[in-house]
Amino acid sequence: MFADVTPLRESVDFRWLWAGQSLSSIGSLMTGVAVAIQTYDLTHSSVAVGAVSLANLVPTLLLGLFGGSIADAVDRRRLVLLTGSGLTVVALFFALQAFLDWRQVWLLYLLTAISAALGAIDTPARRTFIPRILPLERLPAAAALSQLSFQVAIIAAPVLAGVLIASVGLEAAYAVDAATFIAVLISVRRLPAMRPEGGGSTIGLSSVLEGLRYAASHPLIGMIFLIDLNATVLAMPTALFPALADTHFGGGPRTVGYLFAAIGIGGLVAAVLSGPLGHIRHQGRAMLISVAVWGAGIGSVGLTHHLWLAVAFLATAGAADIVTTVFRATILQTKTPDELRGRLNSLDFIVGLGGPNLGNVRAGSIAGLTTPVTSIVLGGALCLLGITTLALTSKPFRQYDAKA
Repeated sequence: MFADVTPLRESVDFRWLWAGQSLSSIGSLMTGVAVAIQTYDLTHSSVAVGAVSLANLVPTLLLGLFGGSIADAVDRRRLVLLTGSGLTVVALFFALQAFLDWRQVWLLYLLTAISAALGAIDTPARRTFIPRILPLERLPAAAALSQLSFQVAIIAAPVLAGVLIASVGLEAAYAVDAATFIAVLISVRRLPAMRPEGGGSTIGLSSVLEGLRYAASHPLIGMIFLIDLNATVLAMPTALFPALADTHFGGGPRTVGYLFAAIGIGGLVAAVLSGPLGHIRHQGRAMLISVAVWGAGIGSVGLTHHLWLAVAFLATAGAADIVTTVFRATILQTKTPDELRGRLNSLDFIVGLGGPNLGNVRAGSIAGLTTPVTSIVLGGALCLLGITTLALTSKPFRQYDAKA
């Protein structure tokens, strides 16, 4: 029942990469909390805090696909060492400006944008390592372990950031982030050269378009992106939580916290109990079912006034999301040729970032025109309708057998 730790036991390289990335996730999320707190302290404006997300999103969308093109043209190990060093320097600049109390909001935006730009190159390249150091049959377990560490980071990082900022100062949270990037660099330095198989591609628009054409024409890879967008764009609920807490559940900030925490806790439980996922052969069918559970769980929140029942629905949705994420990562890595892995992982990175943001825009807009309850119920219903349509129209994905 519990998470399969075989990749950690069998591969020293994976063990180092997993440990480094686990620490880095905590550090990066701590910086996110610190930037939000510092921006609000300087401006007392929620709009200014929201602009931090914009500073993060725009460079990612603009450079994401080209980041994958770069990763498919050069030694990926060397590229990650370069981008990781850059991210370490950015984290140190965050710490320096906090320590010297420069109090410049534009600098926070600039450092956030630089970090996002480097991350748009770093993340797709780093994701190509796992299929090179593990057998294909270990990839579901590796994806589940990555999700386990990320779920722990989601819960632990805000608490650690709050304690450090309150007891030491903002610079302490930023410094921890810089230290965790050093852990990533150490884990990557241990690897051999990671040049793309086949000699690599050229860097440029034609390379990007080649990756997009491959994703669109592949019966499995194209579907995993459509399924993910169906779940996030149509049923992302987090923008509605403050309004639902106030108008539907009659609570305040504590209720908002419960709603946010529910998805993360459900995801953590699913990641801990992810052992059986490695034995599922019909991974496409499992993705379709898990997104249907996600949509049903999200939509059901609007159908009850009982907070703890809503929390249970959200936790169920969070658990289903882990199943979707594990099999999306597994299918992507096993069905993508190594020479295209940078570009396809880049596309996955953009979909994973852009979908939830678009979903929250959709949810907030519909809530503004109607009510938060209407928005969340409609979102869940649209997600179920969308996943049913995708299931009925894609027989190869529905029947995909990973063991065949």
